[in-house]
Amino acid sequence: MTPPTPPSPGRVAVIGDGRVGNALAPALRDAGVQVDGPLGRGATADEADVVLLCVPDREIAAAAAQIAPTKLVGHCSGATTLAPLAGHEAFSLHPLMTITGTGAPLRGAGAAIAGSTPRAVAAAQALADALGLCAVVIDDSDRAAYHAAASIASNFLVTLEGAAEELLATTRADRELLVALVRATVDNWAAGGARAALTGPIARGDEPTVARQREAVRQRTPHLLELFDALAAATRELASPEVAA
Repeated sequence: MTPPTPPSPGRVAVIGDGRVGNALAPALRDAGVQVDGPLGRGATADEADVVLLCVPDREIAAAAAQIAPTKLVGHCSGATTLAPLAGHEAFSLHPLMTITGTGAPLRGAGAAIAGSTPRAVAAAQALADALGLCAVVIDDSDRAAYHAAASIASNFLVTLEGAAEELLATTRADRELLVALVRATVDNWAAGGARAALTGPIARGDEPTVARQREAVRQRTPHLLELFDALAAATRELASPEVAA
């Protein structure tokens, strides 16, 4: 049986020609949505039914102020509530995907949505469906926690890999040596969660090996020692039987 076609969000104006706007506008267009843009900041989007603001968080209120109050207006911020869109029927749509200058594979990724009215939530859901995103409603009171979790999962992961890359370079080995390990670790976490995916000396209770690792970090990359100690302590906590109980 052919699944029903999701409702169209109508004509959408994407305002903001940075990374997010340049990723979402063509993706929506490829999905058959009528799209204006990405337009520059200050656009009024008079012809659109729905306006999607892909601008920095601090610019959301100013960009929304240019839009007629009769239009549905949304933003793409992960941490921001609907407050900067006051005066509009408002929604938010935050694709939970890292978007670089070369774009991003959006289809199948998660997304946080919210809306000030049922119609606004439906508009956010329709845009998510068109983009192939798996949308979850995240309340305004939960936005900071949601976005912090996303930062830990993505941004902080890159910071950790940067530290690993730097330490490995002292052995004259290339970061490529770590790639398969990192990918398998993420796959294991995705399959079973953090504790089930944990391996290595701390999980085995091999503290002499951890001590030798720590000394190597102290000697070769001393500026990373505080980070190593904090991560070792957090890993011990994760590996403890009390956490599993």
